[in-house]
Amino acid sequence: MRAYRQFASVYDRLMEDMPYPEWLRFARQCWERTGIPETVVDLGCGTGNIAIPLAKSGFRVFGIDLSAEMLAVARSKWDAQPQRYSGDGSIRWLQQDMRDWELPERVDTVVSFCDCINYLLEEDDVEAAFRATRRGLKDGGLFLFDVHAPRQLERYAEEQPFTFNERDIAYIWTSEYAPERREIEHHLTIFARDGDDGRYIRFEETHVQRAYEPEWIRGALIRAGFSQVELYADFRFEQPDEGAERLFFAAKA
Repeated sequence: MRAYRQFASVYDRLMEDMPYPEWLRFARQCWERTGIPETVVDLGCGTGNIAIPLAKSGFRVFGIDLSAEMLAVARSKWDAQPQRYSGDGSIRWLQQDMRDWELPERVDTVVSFCDCINYLLEEDDVEAAFRATRRGLKDGGLFLFDVHAPRQLERYAEEQPFTFNERDIAYIWTSEYAPERREIEHHLTIFARDGDDGRYIRFEETHVQRAYEPEWIRGALIRAGFSQVELYADFRFEQPDEGAERLFFAAKA
């Protein structure tokens, strides 16, 4: 357990510069166009960096993730909030697979940010996740998610290795890219300070992601039962171009 606590701390430390406010802003702008929800599923919620701000804003949130360890960190962060929610805001944490998640009720909207869908490595897995999400949404509900553009994975492979070096933490990050599958395997060697005695713990992490063509994703959403699919790029309500890094989908149930 102690090793896990160290890893969880490292995870949030390494993710602290991720654009969480921009994901939240994008979701709110979409909701302003379609109607403000009451119930929200954060699919692939990780340590709660999207779910917790939503709940504190008054939404009734369901945080779903496959990792019990990530959910344990999310719960502890939520429980540590000095004023945990306003109005009817709440969170229920659930350990489920995004390919077959389900709730006892249907919800107004589902979000899945930070390229969670890219971790599904087969087309059948993506389609299963889309079908489960359509079943979990009320008619007229909204599914918002982002994925890495295919070209972005190529850029990672071209630009690697990446390094990070600060007093309390450092990493070396290398990548191997398989162009025939548009699949990338990231290898991270992480060194994190363990307490105040100057010792460091080494972690080895491997993450595999696969990119999908946007038109295939659009078709998979339609096959799953979504009636309207809009595509944007890089947190803006604009069509993607060759330089796009993240593709954003807004699918109406």
